[in-house]
Order: sequence, then C-alpha cells, then structure tokens
Amino acid sequence: MGRMATDVGGTFTDLVFHDEATDQLTVTKTLTTPANPADGVLDALSQSGVDAADIASFVHGGTTVINALTERRGVRTALVTTAGFRDVLEIGRGNRPDMYDLRFASSVPFVARRHRFEVRERMNFKGAVIDPLDFDGLETVAKLCAEDAIRSIAIVFLHAYANPDHERAAAEFFRARLPDVSITASHEITREWREYERSNTAVLNAYVKPIITDYFNDLAGALENRGIAKPYYAMQSNGGTTDFEWASAHPLTLVESGPAAGVNGAALVGRTLGENDVISLDIGGTTAKCSLIIGAEPKVHTAYAIERSRTRPGYPLQIPTVDIVEIGAGGGSIAGFDAAGSLRVGPRSAGADPGPACYDRGGKAPTVTDAKLLTGVLDPTRFAGGSLPLNIAAAEAAMATVADGLGCGIEEAAVAVIRVAEANMISALKLVSVQRGHDPRGFALIVSGGGGPMHGAYLGRELAVKKVLVPPHSGLFSALGMLSTQPRYDLTRTDLKRMSGLSIADIQAALADMEAEARGYFQTFARDHSVLEPVFTHMVDMRYNGQEHTVTFPLDPSTATANSVMSDFHAAHEKAYTFSLPDTEAELVCYRLKSELPIQTPRLTRIDGGGKPGDALVGRRVVNYAEDGKHETPVYRRSDLAAGNDFAGPCLIEELSSTTMVLPGQQVSVDDYGVLHIA
Repeated sequence: MGRMATDVGGTFTDLVFHDEATDQLTVTKTLTTPANPADGVLDALSQSGVDAADIASFVHGGTTVINALTERRGVRTALVTTAGFRDVLEIGRGNRPDMYDLRFASSVPFVARRHRFEVRERMNFKGAVIDPLDFDGLETVAKLCAEDAIRSIAIVFLHAYANPDHERAAAEFFRARLPDVSITASHEITREWREYERSNTAVLNAYVKPIITDYFNDLAGALENRGIAKPYYAMQSNGGTTDFEWASAHPLTLVESGPAAGVNGAALVGRTLGENDVISLDIGGTTAKCSLIIGAEPKVHTAYAIERSRTRPGYPLQIPTVDIVEIGAGGGSIAGFDAAGSLRVGPRSAGADPGPACYDRGGKAPTVTDAKLLTGVLDPTRFAGGSLPLNIAAAEAAMATVADGLGCGIEEAAVAVIRVAEANMISALKLVSVQRGHDPRGFALIVSGGGGPMHGAYLGRELAVKKVLVPPHSGLFSALGMLSTQPRYDLTRTDLKRMSGLSIADIQAALADMEAEARGYFQTFARDHSVLEPVFTHMVDMRYNGQEHTVTFPLDPSTATANSVMSDFHAAHEKAYTFSLPDTEAELVCYRLKSELPIQTPRLTRIDGGGKPGDALVGRRVVNYAEDGKHETPVYRRSDLAAGNDFAGPCLIEELSSTTMVLPGQQVSVDDYGVLHIA
C-alpha cells in the first residue's frame, strides 16, 4: 500500500507513487491534455503500472484553477452586494504599480457591470445590523439572473467578515430559488476585512466554481472506475491538502497548488540536509516559480494576486497562499522579437499542445527547450526516458527565425534565447531575495522542475549562493512535495479593537473559537484521520493607532500575557520597519490560525554508497556553455551514481524527468540522499 500524487502542469502531468512497504518510488511523466486535464492523469495512471488496490490515498494538484482564470474560461457570473457598492470591483485601489505609467489601465472586472446587483442591507464594522436584508430585492435579482442565464452568483455584503448573517440568508434564498446556479458567499472563502480584496476573492471563486466542481466530479468518477478507493485529496495553495468535496466548493484555494507543493518539497529537502534558509526555484514547461524559505518554513500570506506585474495591479485574492513569485519563463517559453526589435523570451508558451518545435507535434515557434537541444544539453533519444524523441531538424527550422533576426548562426541564436530566459529568472530570484533585504549568499538554491536542473548551476553562480541542490526526481518535484503534505486548514478573523480595551482572556477566547471551527472541519473532512489531534499555530495582526497596514507575529495563547503581546508586537514592528513606538496605542486587527493534522508522510530515503562516478558514465557529447565555451562533456546516468561520488564539471547528469547541467569550474557531489550538491 502507498500514497500517490499527480501534478498537472502546463506541459507535463507528473505522477509519483510511494510504496510504504518497500519505501520505493514509482514515477511517470506524460504530456498534459489541455482539453481535459483528467485524461492526462488517467494516462499517467495507466503508464505507471501501479495496481489500484495498492493506492491507499490519492493527492491531486496542478494548474486547472489558475488556467481557468488566466484564460478567462469561467462561467457567466453575477455579483450581489450591498446597495452603493456595485462598483467596488471596478474602482479597485488607487495605488498604481508604476505611478509614472501614462498608459495605465485598471484591471477589467470578471463580472460585467450589468451583472452586478445591489440590495438593501447594512452591517457596521462591529457586525451590528443597521438595515435589515431586503428579500424583495433578492427576488428581483433572482429573476434577472434567471433571465440572463447566470450560472454562478457571488454574494459580498459590507462587513460580512464581522457578521455573515445576511450573507447566509441571501445564500439560502438563492440556493432555494435558483437550484441550478452555483452560489458563493464571501464569508465562506474569507473572513478578512478590505471590501475590494474580499469582493474580488468571492467573485473569482464563483467564476470557476462550476468548472472545478465538474472537473473533480469527473476525476473522482474516473478514479472510482479504475478501482482506486477514497480518500481523494486536493493540494491547496497554503501548502496543505483537503478533500475533493471541500476543494470543489472553495476552488480558489487551489490556485497555486502545484507550485505550493514544490515549495513544501524544497523545505523538506532543506530541513533534511540542515539547510533551513533556502531559495526554491521550480522551472516547468510554462513558468518559473521561486520562493524564499527562512527557518525551514515557507511563508504563507493572504496578499496574493494573479496577473500582477511591474505595470499591472492584477487581481487580489484573499486566500492563504505560499509566497511565490511566478514568471512566464519555462521550457516551452516562445522566443521572438518585440516592436523595437529586441529579443524576448516568454511569457507566451507552446504548452503541451503543440509544444516546442522539437517535440514534432506541430509546433513551429522557437522555445527554450529547442535551444537546450541545439546547444547539446538535451539528448534527442533519451529525453523523458526515451518516450519522447526530439527532432533536431524541427528545432533548427524554428530557431532560424531568431538567427535571422540577430544576424547569427542557429547555435548562437539558441545561446541568446537561453541567456534572455535566464536573465528573466535572475530578476525573479532577486525579487524574492535581494529586493526583500536578503543576501542570497547566505542561502542554498534548491532547483526543481524539468528545467530547474538545466539552469540552476548558471543561476546559482550569478547569484553567488552557497550551493545549488538538485533533489532526486527533480522534474516531478511538485508531485513529490504533495506526498509530504498534511491536511491543513487556515482561518483568519478580522476583529478590530484597541489593545487598551482588550484582555488576554478576550484574545484566548477568540483563538479558542477558531480552534473549535478547525476541529469541526477536520471531523467532517478527515474521517480516516479522526483520531488525530490537530496541531495549531496562532498568529495576530497588529498596528499602531493611525497606521493603515499591520505586522503579523506568532502568539501562544497558553502562555501569553497582555504585556508579552505588546512586547512581541513592538519587536516585530522594529524588525519589519526598523523602529517601534512603545508609548503609542496599538490595535489588534486580525487573528490567524494554522491547523494541521500530523499524519505520517514519506521522507527522503538514503541511497547506497560505494562505486565510482565512471560507473554511471553513459557517453560524451559536445555542449555549448556560452561564455564558458564549447566542451566535450561526460554524461552520467543519475540512477547509477552512488552516495559519496564527487567529480568536476563540465558534465551532464541525466534522469527520467530532467537533465542537470554542471558548468566548467564547478564541482558536484552526491550525498546520502542522492541530492546533487553543485559548488
């Protein structure tokens, strides 16, 4: 018996099965099927050869939700909100990402104005009723929604975070009146203040909810037909898992499920190797994702946004999400020229269908994967374990467009494409490190994804990190990360109060109520783990009176006192902003609770020692290392390397899911867990 995880990416679908009896892994990588991602999952299941009876639990994650949002493939959605607030989605925030951008345009709401309805009701910020809910107004809205074929409704009432009674009543009304319409009330997704962020969160959840519900229903039915018994888990953006039923009702919590699993995996590798401060970099077929891990714990926050860039505000999502910076730079990223004639790589991707030109599936545009093939890094016959032969002639024909534009040869053009892509990746890595006040020289860089090991050595050298770490099966790292996750439930409650009028007993009571809600959640969700007691982590958001934003810091309700809370707040504020104001009144704004079930998860396994690197040698080929020159390069089979092996670059290390490139002048060693250390 064992645990299985599947990760649907933009190009590949990965599967990993951990046999608990033998501690062995079975891995499979297949092309993603964009028309129906579940087909790719089933293809991977078939190719894996794992007996359905041996699968004790199934974890699934991927890009289904984020793709539905970015590609605008959601359903016709309506917003029902408090009278006077229908335009909150359009007004947004007044602060611009680039204050000097004269061509700035606000983000276009996912709900057209004609589908944004107002009803009379009102709560104050303490949750007291000012105006009762107008049910006649709800009846009018229901009729208009039925006439306009609305498939999903988001209900967002002012101050529902403090008292959701009106939202509950409206949700019950619409579910009875419009039984075929999907309903999302904002308090079901977030109980945090800020009406624009909360409105956008509820709307986007409603926008994709019917699609994701159908997807999980279809996938669950297919798994049952294959004889795979429940439970079925979904990977969440907060780094934990939930069941399919809860995920279907709260699909927005899955928006970064695959990348979050990869960050979890990087944290596990770091803890195992004693590297608690690491930078995680996952380069897939479509995007590169990076995250900073300090003290072996990924940072989770509720200030995430999709489609945010240097010039665009994007769409804020008030859901717990691992802190990730994501850019459109992956193996499938397409190279071309902008209006000024400059070479650009990404964010447009060839994806899985048709894929890079070298896949020989109809793609004609030059990509990073084509460039890696033309510079000798990829073997055309052993790519993906030989299951996907690469066509060099097709890659050359595609890269000719870049070569013509640059006035150089095909190979030089391929080098240029790689360097532009890596420059984009370095910018993202600096965004999570240098621009946040962290010196990358004190961190290890853990690379994963199919493309991470091909670029990691160069990126690590440019950033001057301590070392580059390449875990085993790095091309399937998000799926591996899912195996190491635990069921998790995050709660946030806004309750704005002055500390002078708040006792420690009030704080303890609020956190105890949140703990009770978390226990109730686990009782209905994790029936197979009902005997386990959740592990709680408590935090609070506080600020000085007159401030707009807050600082978050941990709080232990069993030992905290009023004085210790204030002392911890002053220290947290000083750490964040280099000053504190001990004589200034403070406010407690939000309570936060992280709860996890401590289920047993797989750990890194040790590999055998002995043997020499030469035992893993499978051949040699000439590789173009750009400014490091061309070199005849030894190629090693990673599965034949042993613990303790130590050898110099340049070299290539091939495995089923990726190829690791080590530059001239670098040294690589293999540790007891099979992790490659590049220095």
